[in-house]
Amino acid sequence: MKILLVGSGAREHALAWKIRQSPLCEKLFMAPGNPGMEGLGELLPVKANDVAGLVKAAVEREVGLVVVGPEDPLALGLVDALAEKKIRAFGPTRAGAALEADKAFSKKMMRDASIPTAEGRTFTSLKSAIAFIETRTEPLVVKAAGLAKGKGVLVCSDPVEALDAVRNIMEKKIFGDAGNTVVIEERLEGAEISLLAFVDGANAYLMEGAQDHKRIGENDTGPNTGGMGAYSPAPLLTDSIIEKVQREVIVPLMDSLKRNEIDFRGVLYTGLMLTAGGPKVLEFNARFGDPECQALMMRLQSDLVEVMLATVDQKLDQITLKWDPRTAVTVVLASEGYGWKPDDQMKKGVEITGLEEAGKVQDVMIFHGGTARDAGGKLVTSGGRVLSVTALGSSVEDARGKAHEAIGKIHFAGMQYRKDIGAKAGRSR
Repeated sequence: MKILLVGSGAREHALAWKIRQSPLCEKLFMAPGNPGMEGLGELLPVKANDVAGLVKAAVEREVGLVVVGPEDPLALGLVDALAEKKIRAFGPTRAGAALEADKAFSKKMMRDASIPTAEGRTFTSLKSAIAFIETRTEPLVVKAAGLAKGKGVLVCSDPVEALDAVRNIMEKKIFGDAGNTVVIEERLEGAEISLLAFVDGANAYLMEGAQDHKRIGENDTGPNTGGMGAYSPAPLLTDSIIEKVQREVIVPLMDSLKRNEIDFRGVLYTGLMLTAGGPKVLEFNARFGDPECQALMMRLQSDLVEVMLATVDQKLDQITLKWDPRTAVTVVLASEGYGWKPDDQMKKGVEITGLEEAGKVQDVMIFHGGTARDAGGKLVTSGGRVLSVTALGSSVEDARGKAHEAIGKIHFAGMQYRKDIGAKAGRSR
């Protein structure tokens, strides 16, 4: 069948790479895609948030399946619009995407389903938010309730920082309209783990675990980002913890979705904090995580298209996922200033070299994120997270070594990356 993949980041490059391996994929279209995806199919000049344009492209090209990578088109109702044209899509409807797009709604769903999560309150008024913070003495987390490209969470060490955070979000609008509503929570302590599942509305099939590294700096310092690296499997995610999460989080959430008549089909991303009191939910996302997806796709041995079709057609109970037993480590190479500056202030158009040599390192894949072609055809930077260097190894150390060997061959001015991705695997960070 013909497949249309929506998105242009490293997550979508990894999905495209895996989709193209499937014998079920006759032809792959990618909208808008990026230069790293050029050899995998046809790039279409349609933006990921152009719902009408994407539906038109799918109809004109007689696409049998649309795979939605990023969160924005899900929140805009792309899957709903495709359903009106009777085109199958992998990803939840607008109602399901609200689990990610509206943190206040998500928090209410967790409370209603008695899912373990941080204590918190929702505010639409800056004055009320400030008044609440002034009554607190403990560290807090301030979240923009809307979509903020993975950056709308400010972890504060004390109420003074929380006051600055809420003013920045609600008054200065550092995350735009995503900050019209905020969720203020207690700050949980422990290791952060990502557990993703394919969900077909009736069944949930958990994937292997992954551990993301959100902070920009070594040893988890500096601002939160969309993710600076990840590894899979995650040793901290034991069988007993997985069983507990399935029983206390996944099943109650799916029951709650059904009660609310939300038919969720796609990927459910559960961000967890492994606290002393057990696992608690930090957030739900309605799509693959980035960079967790890159590590997971390196390890997935099953036919991804077959799994996606089973998800869309409510046949997940007929699927068995197979994984490479080796460890995958993803290290994100980012532009100068990423993590500190807004995307629109990021320096772009910086030439990237060394990818051909880096690609020769055994068991390494380089997934493009913020890349583009300049007028002369040279590969240049076009965003904050530029490349995801992903390696497979017999251990975390082996995979890290291969990733860093490849990174040593890649160059662009201002390139920054964390050298400690996976260094603390198996230990609480």
